[in-house]
Amino acid sequence: MRELVTVPSLRSASADIPSGIVVFLVALPLCLGIALASGAPLFSGVIAGIVGGVIVTLFSGSELSVSGPAAGLASIVATAIVTLGDYRVFLVAVVVAGALQILISTARGGTLGNFIPHCVIKGMLAAIGITIVLKQIPHAVGYAAQFIDEEVFLNAAPWINVLLNPAQSLRNSVVNPGAIVIAATCLGILLLWETSTIKASRWSGIVPGALVAVLAGTLINLLFGIVLPDWALSAERQQLVAIPVLESLSSVASLLVMPDFGAITRTDVWGIAITIALVASIETVLSVEATDKMDPQRRISDVNRELRAQGIGNLTSGLIGGLPITAVIVRSSANVYSGAKTRTSSFVHGLLLLLAVLLIPVLLNQIPLAALASVLLMVGYKLSSLKLIKSVWKEGAAQFIPFIVTVVVVVATDILVGVGVGLLVSVFFLMRAYHRAAMTLAHDGDNYLLRFNKDMSFVNKSKLKETLRLVPDNSHLIVDGIKALYIDHDIYETMQDFELAAKQRGISTEYLHYHGKESARHGRLSPAAS
Repeated sequence: MRELVTVPSLRSASADIPSGIVVFLVALPLCLGIALASGAPLFSGVIAGIVGGVIVTLFSGSELSVSGPAAGLASIVATAIVTLGDYRVFLVAVVVAGALQILISTARGGTLGNFIPHCVIKGMLAAIGITIVLKQIPHAVGYAAQFIDEEVFLNAAPWINVLLNPAQSLRNSVVNPGAIVIAATCLGILLLWETSTIKASRWSGIVPGALVAVLAGTLINLLFGIVLPDWALSAERQQLVAIPVLESLSSVASLLVMPDFGAITRTDVWGIAITIALVASIETVLSVEATDKMDPQRRISDVNRELRAQGIGNLTSGLIGGLPITAVIVRSSANVYSGAKTRTSSFVHGLLLLLAVLLIPVLLNQIPLAALASVLLMVGYKLSSLKLIKSVWKEGAAQFIPFIVTVVVVVATDILVGVGVGLLVSVFFLMRAYHRAAMTLAHDGDNYLLRFNKDMSFVNKSKLKETLRLVPDNSHLIVDGIKALYIDHDIYETMQDFELAAKQRGISTEYLHYHGKESARHGRLSPAAS
C-alpha cells in the first residue's frame, strides 16, 4: 500500500529544478489573472498556487501533474462570491468542497476517468493547444489586458484585428514592435533548444530553453527601456508580470482571509460547495489522464489518490483565503515539455511562488508577458501538432470524428462541454460497431442460422429485430448463442415475441448453446428455461 505522503526526491534534480522554475514563471501570472477573473483578492490566486505546489504535491497520485487555480472555475467562483455576498462565506464552500472531494476519492470516483476514450483525451489536448496559441497571440504582440488560463475562449475578441490587419494595428499602436521582437527572439531560442545539436549537449538538460528564453526576453525589454523607450513593454499597459509587493514580511498576515464558519449551515453554501467539488474533480481527472498521455515514461497515475490530494489542497486553500484548485493542464504540459521527471518540479514551483511573493516581487515584475507567451506558444504547438492530427486521421473515422468534434467544441466553449460532446460521439460509434458485430445471419436454402457473436443486451435489441425481419416465411431458424456469455431479459422477450409471430408465418425455431445450454429445444422460450 502506498504511503499517504510522498516526499519529493532529488534523484532527478538536474531536470526537475529547472522545470520547476519554468512552471513557476508560467504559473505566477496565471494565478493572478484567474483571481482577477474570479472577482477575488489577487493574493488568493497566489495562495492557491502555493498550496497546489507545496501541499497537493505531497499527497498527489501523479508525478507530473501541476495543481493550482483554474480558469474553468473562474465563472463559478465569481458567481458564487456575488451570490453568497461575502468572500469569507465563499471560503467556507471551498473548505466543504475539499471535504467532499476526499469522500469522492474514498468512493473511488476517480476511476470514471478510465471510461473516457483516448481519442477524446487527444482531442482535448489538441483543443487546449489551439486555445493556448490563440490566447498568447495578444501578449506576443503587446496587445495585453489579462494573462488567463486555458479553458475560456476569447470569443470575438478585438485583438483578432491584429491578425486581420497587422499593418493598421502597428500604425494605431495596437501592438508593440518590442513585444514582437521579444516573442520572436524567445521562440527562436525555444526552437534552437529543439535541435539535435543542442539536445545532444550535456548542459541542455540542466538549462532548459524556456528559462533561457524568459531571461533573454527580460533583458531585451530592459535594453529597450534604455535605447528604444517606445518599444519597451510596461506595467502601465499590463504587458509585464504584476504581483503584489509587500512592505514587509509581517504584512503577509494581512493578506490572508479566514472563512466565516458561521455560514456553514446555509444551503446555498452547500450547493456551491457541491458544484465546486464536482467540477474540480472532473477537471482533475481529465487533466491527470491527459498528463499521463504526455508523460514520456507513460506512468499511470493513481487518480483516486490525486482526488484525495485535491481535497486536502482545497481544505487548506479555503482555510487560509485561497481560491479552489484543480490539476491544471497548461501548467502540467509546461512541466512535461520542460523536461520534468518527478513531482519535485511541482514542489519547486510551489516553493518559488512562496519565496517570490515574499522576497523578489520587484524583480519578477520585470518579466514581459511576451516572453512567457512564447513559452506557451511552443507548448500549444506541441499539443496540437499536425503530426498528432495525422496520426488520429490514420486510425479511421471512429477515432477521428470524436477527436475533431472534441477539438471544435472545447475551443468554442470549454473543456467539460467539449469532452462531454466528444464522449457522446464516441458512444455513437461504439454502439454502431457493437450493433454491426453483435450477430450474423446466414442461410442455406430455407435453413437460417442466427449466431450471437458476443454478449447480448438491450442495446442490441433494435439490431436483433432488424435481423429477425429478414427471416422469410416457412423457413427454419437456428439461434446459436455459443459466444454469448450473457443475455439479458430484453433479448429473451424479443425472441419470445418473434416466436409468437413465427408460428403464424410457418417458421420453426431451434436454439443451440443458448446462454451456455448445450441441448437444443423447440417452441416458446422463457428466460428461466435457458
